[in-house]
Amino acid sequence: EVQLVESGGGLVQPGGSLRLSCAASGFTFSSYAMNWVRQVPGKGPEWVSGISGSGSVTKHVDSVKGRFTISRDNAKNRLYLQMNSLKPEDTAVYYCAKWGSAWLVPFRSSLTEYDSWGQGTQVTVSS
Repeated sequence: EVQLVESGGGLVQPGGSLRLSCAASGFTFSSYAMNWVRQVPGKGPEWVSGISGSGSVTKHVDSVKGRFTISRDNAKNRLYLQMNSLKPEDTAVYYCAKWGSAWLVPFRSSLTEYDSWGQGTQVTVSS
């Protein structure tokens, strides 16, 4: 059974940093691209970042470029999102989502386009 468990969210002041983590199990982690998708209640989901199965290809949405970094540790079956210089508009529930192949296909915002996704972790940026 595929399981994705996010952690690392919380309340942070504008300009602060957080590191999200996603623990994966139940599948060969390195064989699948992974993504972070965020959603604000009442708004549609937004694709944030993606990484290929090998980790060699990454991509971020323009609004987080230079501030967020996606990475993975295939030996530990872990996906990460380092978020720096956080802004109030980054406030959302962040989901890690498993794509159906090792190739990165960015900008897929709907969680139903993914094989699996986790329960999400809340990130709140506020003073």
